Formats: sequence, structure tokens, C-alpha cells
Amino acid sequence: MSATLPPNVDRTIERCRPEDVTPVRLEADALESTAPEYLRDLKRELNRNGLFPAGLTVDACFDEDCSLDTQREVDRIRSYVRAGAFLGVGSVTVEAEEVANPEKVRPALAACAERADREGLALELDAPISLES
Repeated sequence: MSATLPPNVDRTIERCRPEDVTPVRLEADALESTAPEYLRDLKRELNRNGLFPAGLTVDACFDEDCSLDTQREVDRIRSYVRAGAFLGVGSVTVEAEEVANPEKVRPALAACAERADREGLALELDAPISLES
């Protein structure tokens, strides 16, 4: 049993005021790095230009039926989830044109989705599979 009270986000949302910024979706391939120093500078520059990083899109490749390749690709996606959380995006979209072995990829992406959820992000999947089996 937790001794802390759950947050009251409704009160916070009620007091929101609109800002004059333009939401943008970032492409993972356009990021030079996922290092905090680079992301900090990027976020600052976006802010200076009146842009808000609302989402991040990651092109993924799961066309090999290999557990090691799948794990490497999911680790790469996870690094973009961390980068997205640092930048303050609301969602990370994973795009994949084909998936060689859904039984290997689905649980790995589900773990990424859990990580994204813990970071306060939504992980969206634009691929020929879903996260549900």
C-alpha cells in the first residue's frame, strides 16, 4: 500500500493555457545523436524557433528472422524512446514495412511499449503486426 496520494491531473489540465507553438514530428533518422547534450541543444533550438516536438517516428527493420538482429533493432528503438522522453514528445511511432517473425518481434516491441509507458509516452506501431497476440 502506497502512502502517497495519486496525482490530480484534472486540476492541472483545467489550468492549462494555450501557447503559440507549432507541434512537429521528428524523424529519428534526422537526429544526429541520442546523447543528452545533443538532445538538450536540439530542444533549446526547437524552442527558440517556436516548435514543440510532439512526436518521434522511427523506421525499423525486422526483415530478418534472427533473434540477435531483432534485439539490436529493439535496443535502437529503446534509445529513441529515451530520446523522445528527454525531448518531451507524446508518442514514438515505430514504422516497419515487413516483419519476418512476429513471434520474436511482438514481445520485444511490447517490452519497448512498457518502457515508453513508464516514461510517459505512447508507443504506436505502424507495421503488419500488432502488440496483441
